[in-house]
Amino acid sequence: MTNPAPLDLVTPPDGAPRASVRLPRITVLTMFVRTLAIQGSWNYEILMGNGIGFCVEPALRHLPGGQGGEAYRRALARQSHYFNAHPYMASVAVGALARAELDGEPEHRIERFRTALCGPLGSVGDRLVWAGWLPLCSVAALAAYGLGLGTLATLVVFLGAYNLGHVGLRVWGLRQGLRHGLRVASALGAPFLRQGPQHISRAAALLAGVALPLALYRIIGTGRTLTMEVMGVVVALAVILARLHGRVEGWRVALPLLAAFALYSVARHG
Repeated sequence: MTNPAPLDLVTPPDGAPRASVRLPRITVLTMFVRTLAIQGSWNYEILMGNGIGFCVEPALRHLPGGQGGEAYRRALARQSHYFNAHPYMASVAVGALARAELDGEPEHRIERFRTALCGPLGSVGDRLVWAGWLPLCSVAALAAYGLGLGTLATLVVFLGAYNLGHVGLRVWGLRQGLRHGLRVASALGAPFLRQGPQHISRAAALLAGVALPLALYRIIGTGRTLTMEVMGVVVALAVILARLHGRVEGWRVALPLLAAFALYSVARHG
């Protein structure tokens, strides 16, 4: 992972300009690894607030006074307050808040910025991941099953595609946050965030039209007499999905279907 390009000069609250801190690669890597456990201390009081503080902490060691100094303690306490966002998009906040602290931004600006991040990062992540990427990976696994892959291979298709997407999103978010700091809103206007959910949903619908018949054909097999029954189920599902359009998230439909086919495959071939 390459180091983000720091700002040339920043102005801390006391008005004295100083050079922006360039984080070592090992620090950035540590922050990324910690984002994988950002919900490890999730609770109903501050949600993922402790997780944000945990992920930002390696960068805060580079504040004046080092680890345990006054600046470090104040910043860590500030970053461990209430925070709520999509867990994969939270890496944007981790990078941006770390950069803001290192650049010596005034505390009140950091607090306002931190509060303002919650809504956008939550809504963008929900649309991109829960309503888009997760259903797409699910129907891709259904297609793999319908094409004859075994249970383990089908799971590999699903887990491989899904993890590739969410890890890539975390890496992108952390880099953009560290690069832009308080100006990270420009990165949130990226085309794949604004238009990605629509394209992914269309791809998932197209793939589902291929995957479901393939999976059903594999279940029926040759020489079976269930064709009319299966066609009736397909038509019923199509009507139900059409009526639920806009009222239910795609993952709530895709995951039960994937689980049903996986259980059937295990029962049949086990």
